[in-house]
Amino acid sequence: MLSEKTISIVKSTAPLLAQAGTVVTEHFYNRMFSHNPELQDIFNMANQRSGRQQFALFNALAAYAQHIDNLGVLKEALARINHKHTSMHILPEHYPIVGGHLIGTLKELLPEQFTAEVEYAWREAYALLADICITEEAALYEHSKTKHGGWTGTRKFVIANKCIESELVTSFTLEPVDAKAVITHKPGQYLGIKVKPDDTQYNEIRQYSISQQSNGENYRISVKKELVPGPGIVSNYLHSLDEGGVVQLYPPAGDFFLRDSKKPTVLISAGVGQTPMLAMLQTILQNESNSEIVYLHACENEQQHAFASYLNDLAAVHTSLKHYTWYNQESKSGVFSGLMDISTVANQLPLAKCDFYLCGPTSFMAAIKQQLLALNVDAERIHYEVFGPHQAL
Repeated sequence: MLSEKTISIVKSTAPLLAQAGTVVTEHFYNRMFSHNPELQDIFNMANQRSGRQQFALFNALAAYAQHIDNLGVLKEALARINHKHTSMHILPEHYPIVGGHLIGTLKELLPEQFTAEVEYAWREAYALLADICITEEAALYEHSKTKHGGWTGTRKFVIANKCIESELVTSFTLEPVDAKAVITHKPGQYLGIKVKPDDTQYNEIRQYSISQQSNGENYRISVKKELVPGPGIVSNYLHSLDEGGVVQLYPPAGDFFLRDSKKPTVLISAGVGQTPMLAMLQTILQNESNSEIVYLHACENEQQHAFASYLNDLAAVHTSLKHYTWYNQESKSGVFSGLMDISTVANQLPLAKCDFYLCGPTSFMAAIKQQLLALNVDAERIHYEVFGPHQAL
């Protein structure tokens, strides 16, 4: 437990981190990668270049400092971080490295504010945070290791099938090279994939949602190809692989998953954000609960609408399923034009009793959340997944 003095000091310096500019965050990562270049095999270096990871880390630390006397407030955020860490195989020995460079950065760049007393308090606070994360992550690792079909670290999987779903999205069915069972996943969870593209110096780890219900035999991910230079190093590399290619996977992880398959559900996605929704949808329909389920999806045009025929086929068989689509750049019969406007179909939604699941670009989900709140949907019934470093909506 932390002393009242330590808590007071850390809370009083929370704005120091909240206001940390790019100079501080860049210094931290440059310092860490200079002294510990091996960590570049773990961290998403594309997010480093974009600044997303720096922003996310210091926002998380600032939130921790602000609520250090009531960690229950951060329970959901910490759970999300713990799952993400297991998908990258973050280990206990990594925490002192990150903590040391964090303290070192603040001492070097903010010497007047970061006094010896403040440093001592922050070392204590960081040690507590590390201990919480290490304990929770150890439990997740143990679950993945001991459950039927589970494993620890990476496991080799072969690309058994590639299927083009749209102009940009291709699905990859991944089967274990050892031909043994694979651990079941909760609908909505993701896989950590470790690869080394030919033109990169370090290993690259990315997370991709599993786009099918659990079957104990294989996994499927559906990956969008990026057309603009810069992002998509791993996604585009996966598109370049042929059937028979081998990748390394960490066990399924993620705290964004279907809570209750028997409860009325509305799935809302944009672009490739539909991937976790497919696993949820299949699970709900397989359970044959006859609960209302509505799927709302937005994309640019018909060419980029993945799984369109599949959804039509499902709706033809399952009367409990209704689905609506928006094309931003195209008009088509039976499809809404422009940005998604939930009020258009509000009378078709079980607003008062269902759970909402959102996945897509952060700006899209933020806009949809505001629309739902305006329709008097409780915030507690709105669940969402963010690609990359987590952000609040």
